[in-house]
Amino acid sequence: MLEFIKKFFGKNNTDFASLVKQGAVIIDVRTPGEFRDGHIKGSRNIPLDSIKSKLGEIKKLQKPIIAVCRSGARSSMAKSIMVSNGLEVYNGGAWNSLERKL
Repeated sequence: MLEFIKKFFGKNNTDFASLVKQGAVIIDVRTPGEFRDGHIKGSRNIPLDSIKSKLGEIKKLQKPIIAVCRSGARSSMAKSIMVSNGLEVYNGGAWNSLERKL
């Protein structure tokens, strides 16, 4: 039971810096306006409502994906969509919080 609780409510121990060094692509799923106001250098802006239509393009990257947004909610939804389509995806949460970890 403790492992179940940790999995869903515990701290995310993913080493995002290592993932990026190994070639992971950061996809920011916020709107273009939000992205223009600030984003992680080198990240790609694919808004959540475009993820499904861009799956082919994302799959062609052949890299792990780190999804980010403003708070982690939209990136969680984007992760679910991409994982259900066979992609390796991590929820990076809020873009500015992830940026500080990189």
